[in-house]
Amino acid sequence: MKRELLGKFKKKNKGVWQLAKTYQKRMRVPVKIVATSKLLKEMDDGAVEQAINVAQLPGIIKASLMMPDAHWGYGFPVGGVAAFDLKTGVISPGGIGFDINCGMRLLVTNLTEAEVVPQIEKLVDKLFEAVPSGVGQGGAVRLSAANLKEIMVKGAGWAVENDLGWPWDLKNIEEGGVIDNADPETVSERAIKRGINQLGTLGAGNHYLEVQKIETIFDEKVAEKMGLKNKGQVCVMIHCGSRGFGHQIASDYLQIFDAVMRKYAIDVSDRQLACAPIDSPEGKRYFGAMAAAANFAFCNRQVITHKVRQVFANVFGESVESLRMDLVYDVAHNIAKFEKHKTDKAEKTTVLVHRKGATRSFPDQPVIIGGSMETGSFLLVGAKGAMEKTFGSTAHGSGRTMSRAQAKKIVQGQKLQQKMKARGIYVKTASYSGLAEEAGFAYKNIDEVVKAVSKADISQPVARLTPLGNIKG
Repeated sequence: MKRELLGKFKKKNKGVWQLAKTYQKRMRVPVKIVATSKLLKEMDDGAVEQAINVAQLPGIIKASLMMPDAHWGYGFPVGGVAAFDLKTGVISPGGIGFDINCGMRLLVTNLTEAEVVPQIEKLVDKLFEAVPSGVGQGGAVRLSAANLKEIMVKGAGWAVENDLGWPWDLKNIEEGGVIDNADPETVSERAIKRGINQLGTLGAGNHYLEVQKIETIFDEKVAEKMGLKNKGQVCVMIHCGSRGFGHQIASDYLQIFDAVMRKYAIDVSDRQLACAPIDSPEGKRYFGAMAAAANFAFCNRQVITHKVRQVFANVFGESVESLRMDLVYDVAHNIAKFEKHKTDKAEKTTVLVHRKGATRSFPDQPVIIGGSMETGSFLLVGAKGAMEKTFGSTAHGSGRTMSRAQAKKIVQGQKLQQKMKARGIYVKTASYSGLAEEAGFAYKNIDEVVKAVSKADISQPVARLTPLGNIKG
């Protein structure tokens, strides 16, 4: 961050820094960053400028927030959080992202590192075959348009109804795996065409399916409650979203909102923040379409879970039930949701919370923060401080420190794959170019990110997980 701007941030309270709304005359609320001193100094200038633009949006409440993994994105910074008043506020696709309900899912097994490592190459190869990855890849589940519309409304429940999951999975998914008020009639034919063959697929970019081991347990009591019992226990983490279906919905409504802002006398500093009033016809239609994409993403991760369970059972010659491949939790990190929070009013008020590259972190709720494929990830638990400071939100990952293009200039994907194999991490990828983009050095230090959210008491670490094998899109 530029020294001039850095000096304007003042320590608000433990782990939170504030840029006063007087910094820029159009700002309606201050900008707040959850960070350690180190992360604050390294914060992306472009991301801070985007957070300042967000602070100018109509109806924004309390603050424009940035999580410690924040970096430059489209419209909002990735790692941006903002809540809006239902009467005066807006809804913005740029505050949710193109990959609607991109999220994280964690499964536990009763297998140990010692049992899995001798089979890791076979296991990852079979997972790579079962779960398509890469740009444009279609899935094994064939859908009709009617099926897809059902998924838009039912979410992960559709998979369970069709024997692609266990009924008890649903209780361990944010919102039970379905966002209410989804409306298939608000979704374009082009979006349907893009999504109809993509159920059960990872996609490309930073999406992954990773076989991991528990390296460290920080809170044994909470970990055991979540099914994590011993160091060396094997888990599986899934990171993916709504694929081309959600991307098309975002694209469709960005165009619509750009055209209608003048009608509602909305003036934004950045056209990437195109928006509409929450209670406008356009705003309601977008929410219906966004919820449809979110439900597709919940279902997508559920179908992938089913495929993962089948592969593990096949490779280890046991039933899925005996492997105890239970779902710890599934969290969304590109979404807008109606939630009750404390505002300036005496009672909790329903507001619309935008989380762009940020995770819900309600008290006692499991939180999954994904790291790079070289460094590992964390399971945390939501803390009370999140309800007071960040509208019940926390970080979603380690956050990029450089562009994908820069990363590819530094390392070749094939060499990175060989280097990781030498370190005991077996990786299969749909694209060596895509693999290079996700090198560990392209991301912030995940331990520092977790230190920041812990210090601010918005979520607390439960366990650290490190990779044994990985599938990259």
